[in-house]
Amino acid sequence: MEVMIKKFQQRFRKVQEEMNRWDELQSLLVSQFRNASSIIERLQVLQDSKNYGSLNRVNGIKDAVLLKQMESLQNIFLSIAKTLEEFHSITLSLGKIHRDGRQMVKGGSVRLTEKQLLLRIGIKPTLAYCLDGLMTLHDMYQSEYDLKVSLFSALSAVTLKPNPGDLSAIQQLLVDQPNIPMEEVQFIFDVVFAEEIS
Repeated sequence: MEVMIKKFQQRFRKVQEEMNRWDELQSLLVSQFRNASSIIERLQVLQDSKNYGSLNRVNGIKDAVLLKQMESLQNIFLSIAKTLEEFHSITLSLGKIHRDGRQMVKGGSVRLTEKQLLLRIGIKPTLAYCLDGLMTLHDMYQSEYDLKVSLFSALSAVTLKPNPGDLSAIQQLLVDQPNIPMEEVQFIFDVVFAEEIS
């Protein structure tokens, strides 16, 4: 049983690595969203000829500036799409880690009983807790990934009819990551690695 707990702890270390990668991508994605939002907010101002003042004398300046901003926005959108692909690879990895853990418990050479899954050795977590923890973490991050994809769609839609309130609401949802309650994540890790903490 202790050997299996150690194997689960190895899986949780891999989950921790993926979560660290997620945090790095989160910072990048927030920055990309802010850059895109800035351009989207500027587009309305740039479409009004009155805002060009004496530059209106330069033939085609408005169209050239708008085109350049749209190209920049398109490049940011492509970058966001690539970042979202990396988030997706993390959710796939977390799903695989959970499936591998379930396979280890249910499909190994020795099939464990329900009682064995719930057996606690000292302060070590039960195998059932480890398995449930992996599933919970995967579900949280999968839900957050799904939200990020829908926020990107919303940002694309807002481009056509910019509204500063909508842009800030999208950004706030992105920054908050509502589907990942960090205190719950920390608690799962504290239980799994209890003997290392004590």
